[in-house]
Amino acid sequence: MMISNIRRKIRAELELPRDQRRFGTGWLAGTGGLAAAVAALALTVCLQFPDLLTTPELQRLTMAGWFRIVIMVLLIHAFACAILSMVLRPNRTLAITTLAVVLIASILGALHLRTDAVATSGIFLGLDFFILNLIFLGFIFIPLERLVPQHPDQTVFRTEWREDLFYYLVSSMMVQVLSFLTLAPSGFILAKADLSATRNFLGNLPLIVQIILIMILTDFVQYWLHRAFHRVPALWRFHAVHHSAQTMDWLAGARMHFLEVIILRAVTATPMFVAGFSETALQAYILIVYVYSSILHSNIRVEPKWLSGILATPRFHHWHHGVEREAIDVNFAIHFPLFDRIFGTHHLPDGKWPSGYGIEGHPVPKGYWRQFLYAFGRG
Repeated sequence: MMISNIRRKIRAELELPRDQRRFGTGWLAGTGGLAAAVAALALTVCLQFPDLLTTPELQRLTMAGWFRIVIMVLLIHAFACAILSMVLRPNRTLAITTLAVVLIASILGALHLRTDAVATSGIFLGLDFFILNLIFLGFIFIPLERLVPQHPDQTVFRTEWREDLFYYLVSSMMVQVLSFLTLAPSGFILAKADLSATRNFLGNLPLIVQIILIMILTDFVQYWLHRAFHRVPALWRFHAVHHSAQTMDWLAGARMHFLEVIILRAVTATPMFVAGFSETALQAYILIVYVYSSILHSNIRVEPKWLSGILATPRFHHWHHGVEREAIDVNFAIHFPLFDRIFGTHHLPDGKWPSGYGIEGHPVPKGYWRQFLYAFGRG
């Protein structure tokens, strides 16, 4: 009961109306400090259990000595913000919570932390991947959405932020499962077919050429798969989860049913790996997809006109999520609007944005697990 009450108070503070969290009220210091403290605590936990919580690709980074300095800086920043918020703000919920998290992280960090190399096989969860991605993208998009927002009244902690953050956590923590499901079929296919000539040709192309080719090929495949998710009722129930978001920002792109993520990986990353594109090119493509998805869903109004004819932009993709009738079944491409132009699904009225987002009638329930079951016809 006490924990539930604390959570309720923290949520109420984070979701305050804009006029109650303006500069000078201590709200910015409180939220910034809490975010830094939670990030430091999570990274400290990663260093306590690197075999389980860190991804092999990031272990060289997280196990470096200077990385502990980064965690210390986060803790000092969180502590200073908590003190400032306590001075400026009568409601000290955020400040006290931040100080408590800093204390826990400091005690945990005082224990022995692993500095040696750890196993790169077995079962692991990508908590470090989640935290570092969240910090990286948050530093980029939160300021941009405050400086040039399409919807100025929309806040960082909008109504659905907790659901979308949990979706981001699940997809990040399951990064090993996704990698396995991407690579496992590849070995079977390569054992059955001789693709050495194609693999040698594609694998020896310049890296930038490989990345561009991967983006074009996967976008063509995703275009038709995306249309199938909208047209086939059984598939639509899964994709409807993504479209259930009623507000759009950089975090909304994370709202995607886990099975849909697996299907997308199966028809994009797996064929590209089998075809012979280098691992570096595929990793660069996956990084681009992560960042680009945040861009497309972001609450940013900036859109150079020359760019919108070449690449998908936030306004282009927002029309795909629009709730009005003219937004139904349009703009399926993820990267290149050319595919929508060729196949007759392009819709980008000059200077106009959708009036709202979601699905007519909003049939998808709230909450991660209810949405997970809804896709199977149980919600």
